[in-house]
Amino acid sequence: MLFTILGPLGIGGTDETGSPTRRALLTALLLRSQETVGTAELAELLWDEPPASATANIRSHLTGVRRSLDAAVPGLSSRLRTYRGGRGGYSLCVGAGELDLHVFARAARHGRTLLLRGEPDGAVTVLEEALDLWRAPFGRDLPRTRWFSAHVAGVNDARFDAYQNLFAARVLADRTELLAYRIERAVAEAPYRQRLWELLAAVHCVRGDAPSALSAIGRCRRLFAEDLGLGLPPRVEAMQRAALDWDGAEARRLVAAQEPSLS
Repeated sequence: MLFTILGPLGIGGTDETGSPTRRALLTALLLRSQETVGTAELAELLWDEPPASATANIRSHLTGVRRSLDAAVPGLSSRLRTYRGGRGGYSLCVGAGELDLHVFARAARHGRTLLLRGEPDGAVTVLEEALDLWRAPFGRDLPRTRWFSAHVAGVNDARFDAYQNLFAARVLADRTELLAYRIERAVAEAPYRQRLWELLAAVHCVRGDAPSALSAIGRCRRLFAEDLGLGLPPRVEAMQRAALDWDGAEARRLVAAQEPSLS
């Protein structure tokens, strides 16, 4: 992978250790790869209120970005193009399969499609490979501007969507070894995702451990009541009925029922 952003920013297999602004600038160009981004627009991405020196700062940091590209892969700076005139700005050329985010997004879509087609084993394989691309949550050291904050939220949401699809596929494929532990880790990062709580209860239920399913549901109820002032989510409530009946088959059916068929 030539460029990696799903975790620490990397070029050619090595982490980019330049200044925070340089890393943010390169990340912005990667997120907007193949597009020409003007200097004024880059300033608005990097700073909610760009300083008077923004243009000079960007040009200086772009020089540093070029050095980083060549240090990682000789000649790579030729991918960073400068355009003059009416369409002036900068563009970073990234080929298919060269940015981990693009590879992840394609694999996550494919895994989702396999799940919807009723091929959970295939979905597990593809989604595991997609999620293996993540080395850490995206954007931990990026500036908290409006633009970056929106992208950080969107990219990390895509990660949890893929996790939910993976966990559902594993339940439906009856591949639940250590799955409750993996879902607990995801819940710790995203505690208000209702689907994660539903899947956590489902795993315990299909494995014949109704008490653990009910314990997880109780934790969900308290969290949503105390933090959000909400009742138990309907999907989790449906899973509670399956757990009370010690009905693993119903729990699996409920997981499958939440996956709409392809139109």
